[in-house]
This record gives sequence, C-alpha cells and structure tokens, in this order.
Amino acid sequence: MELSTARLLLRPFRADDHAALHVIAGDPQVVRWMDWGPNTPEETGVFLTYALASETETPRRTWKFAVVRRADQALIGSAELHLESPEHRRGTMGYLIAPAVQGQGYATEAARAVLDFGLTGGGLHRITATCDPENAGSVRVLEKIGMTREGHLRDHFLIRGAWRDRLLYAKLGQLR
Repeated sequence: MELSTARLLLRPFRADDHAALHVIAGDPQVVRWMDWGPNTPEETGVFLTYALASETETPRRTWKFAVVRRADQALIGSAELHLESPEHRRGTMGYLIAPAVQGQGYATEAARAVLDFGLTGGGLHRITATCDPENAGSVRVLEKIGMTREGHLRDHFLIRGAWRDRLLYAKLGQLR
C-alpha cells in the first residue's frame, strides 16, 4: 500500500531503509517527545523487521509508512496507522519527521494522507493521535488536519524517568 501527496510518497518500508531510518530514530531531538528511543542500530532493526512483517499480516492491523520526499527520494520520516478495534472501526495514528525538514509542512502532508486513508480506504470511523503538550509543532499538525482536541491525559507516559502528559486528538469519519 502506497499513499501519494503532492510532495511525498508514503510507501512500505524496505530492508535497505535501515541507515536512513536510523539517522532519524537514533536522533535524541526527534524522539524527545516519544516514549521510546533514541534507538540503537539494533532497535531500529527490530522496528524495521516488524514494519516489514506487518505488510503480510492477515488480517491487516498496522500500516507503517516510510515518508519519502519525491524531489530527491530521501527518506525523511515515518507515519503509521494502527487498527485499534476492528469491531468499533477505531484506529490510532502517528508520525515522525527529521529535524532538518521540520517546519516545511511535510508532517502535515504525511499525517493528512494517513488520516484520509484511514477514514476512507481503511473504513475507520474514529482515528486518534496523542502528542506532548509542549510539542507545539505536533499540536499545529493535528489541528491543521482537522483533528479535534478531546482531552488532556495526565501522567500518561513514563519517559526516561519522568511522567509526561499527552493531549488527545481525534477525528470522526462520515460513516455512522
């Protein structure tokens, strides 16, 4: 499954993506808001193995996309949609963009593509995403793609020894 936007291709990960992916996943600045990382090369390999295996999962529950800039074919991030509850048509999504290209609208473009896919082709009714309250960039992305802030989850994650809150965002599809 590939998703396409004006400037990006969201494609399945490939085994040869390890080096480019690790530059992103191993960067402390990229993962400062995440409950994982920075990754070791081995941890990036485990993620990549899981991403490759999810391509053949039956029934499919997870779509992990390499976010590739069309202009130069550079892998600049990742995006994900996870089917949380098939019976309730509910999913979660997330994304990461390399610091060197942040602020250029790539996260918004990738997140919108994943959200649209989930609510149309994926047949989901509700998709949620969370972000750290201090992550102003992600707050902007989630609001730009039409997600609504539904709550503030206190002490939601224990990240590197400190409790961190999360803001909860959601969007509902047209299917009722």
